[in-house]
Amino acid sequence: MMVKSDFYDFFRKVPKAELHLHIEAVIGFDSIKKLYMKKYPSVTEAEAVSEIERIFDYCNLDGFIQAYLKVQDLFDSVDDFDFIFEDLKKYIVRNGISYAEVFASPSAFLKKGFDFGEMMRCYQKNIRKLKEEIGVDIKLIIDVSRTFGRENAERNLSLLMENMIPEVIGIGLGGSESKGPAKEFGSVFERAAEFGFKTVAHAGEDVGPESVWDTLNILKVSRIGHGIASAFDENLMSELVKRNVALEICPTSNVFTKKFVKKIKEHPVKKFFDNGICVTLNTDDPLFFGVELLDEYWNAYSKIGFKKSELKKIVRNSFEASFLPDEKKGEFLKKIDECWN
Repeated sequence: MMVKSDFYDFFRKVPKAELHLHIEAVIGFDSIKKLYMKKYPSVTEAEAVSEIERIFDYCNLDGFIQAYLKVQDLFDSVDDFDFIFEDLKKYIVRNGISYAEVFASPSAFLKKGFDFGEMMRCYQKNIRKLKEEIGVDIKLIIDVSRTFGRENAERNLSLLMENMIPEVIGIGLGGSESKGPAKEFGSVFERAAEFGFKTVAHAGEDVGPESVWDTLNILKVSRIGHGIASAFDENLMSELVKRNVALEICPTSNVFTKKFVKKIKEHPVKKFFDNGICVTLNTDDPLFFGVELLDEYWNAYSKIGFKKSELKKIVRNSFEASFLPDEKKGEFLKKIDECWN
């Protein structure tokens, strides 16, 4: 059994990809405080801290989503996104991440009057700056959002098609799973696939196996975010293996919502892994759940029961399940072997 400090030192050096990371949730507390005091200049620092702490007082998925929207509401201009990317850079370096596919959620900002094209240009500027500074590639998946309905998702997709940048590789479906069933968004995902976008979706996080089935059969995604409810359907687990659809597992996030998992040691990620499903480890929302990628690998090792050799397979999965070109995947897989040896 490795001690925690040695484990972190080792896995920090191992090339890793993160595939389920919401970019607005990588922002740090200090940056949120700056945004809050910029938006409300009359408050004291102590008052700002107190109000921000209230934002993070939630106990379920819907409460978390409302807190997420409140944080988004603190952004007053596209230039405020610079805070996000500065904190993202620090997060990537701290965790030894070599590649990331991150979600960006424009719906709330569009409702505030932000221009979609300006947001895309800001994302592009910051992603290229980050690449120059630390040498890590970031790709964006635009969350068309199930929270605001199908018409809003259609509009988001149209705006994305009109304002394409190379850094965007696909669309995702996040938000309230119970309020926005996957089956309502089939036409959106069909249109996105025809355009050439990669597609992913949250499913089985807050709704049962039927949500995962609809995501597979109607949305026809390449990866599923969470997919925890799949543990209750043996046929569904077999189907995930058959179709080689990876699960973007976020253990701490799933324990927080307490919908299907109450304790981290009871998380079904080991069951998925043992049944041959391609699982990856991710954080979902580091700021909101107080967890980083190295923490999730440590949790998998120390609490869930993964062996070090099995974690190597999960590290490899993070690249094999990514949307990188095969040649680039091969380069990272070779680096993993070299580092492991």
